[in-house]
Amino acid sequence: MSTLQRKNIVTCIILSIVTCGFYSLYWLYCIVTDINTISEDPNAMSPVLVIILSFVTCGLYFLYWVYKAGSLLDQKMIETGRTAESRSVLYVVLALFCFAIVTYALMQDTINQLAESNMSKPSF
Repeated sequence: MSTLQRKNIVTCIILSIVTCGFYSLYWLYCIVTDINTISEDPNAMSPVLVIILSFVTCGLYFLYWVYKAGSLLDQKMIETGRTAESRSVLYVVLALFCFAIVTYALMQDTINQLAESNMSKPSF
């Protein structure tokens, strides 16, 4: 997980609003890339494929992907000594009710926490 970088969530939200959602596509691309890094399989899922399949399936694939990503983030948070929060269910419910930007923000917060805990680990 050496390439995880913290992102300012407020800045990402503002940029997503100001650019009428175009920045949110880039943000999703970064989130998918970070989740692939967290899963220790950089080729797990192409970020471009996630975005395209989400559009082609009218959001159904996005619901599936956020569920899987939430499960993975929960697992990694448990491995770092934090509690499970049923992220997958929360992400799906938020995305289902058109709050995808909140889903992005929550995912980014978890990624930021994992990046922070990764930086605090001594490397041997």
